[in-house]
Amino acid sequence: MAIVLDASVAIAWAAETELALPVLHRVRDEAPHAPMLWWYEVHNALMMKERRGLLPAATADTFMDLLAGLGVALDTTPDRAAVVGLARTHRLSVYDAAYLELAQRRAMALASLDRALVTAAKAEGVACLVEA
Repeated sequence: MAIVLDASVAIAWAAETELALPVLHRVRDEAPHAPMLWWYEVHNALMMKERRGLLPAATADTFMDLLAGLGVALDTTPDRAAVVGLARTHRLSVYDAAYLELAQRRAMALASLDRALVTAAKAEGVACLVEA
């Protein structure tokens, strides 16, 4: 089954969080999908870690190159009404609802460490790869 990759999982890879590592091994075999905002979320989080002295610049650059090599397919055609509806129904940010909408629309599993997003996904019948 194809995967929608939430930014929380990709960011956890940079910290080598055990919970997220099995997803990394899986996405190497099949290109993951994400809303377009994923690229910005992940890169911003890495830059913030760098600015706070938690991640050396060279490590951040290497990690960004690794992510680029995964071939994440960035979706640019969300269903606006569905995204807003999911955000309202589950009290999610529109950003998180975009991940859930993509997983629903494409019948894909969701990989996320965000507890509220995982709870909403399960309520919507979307398979989750990581338990938050």
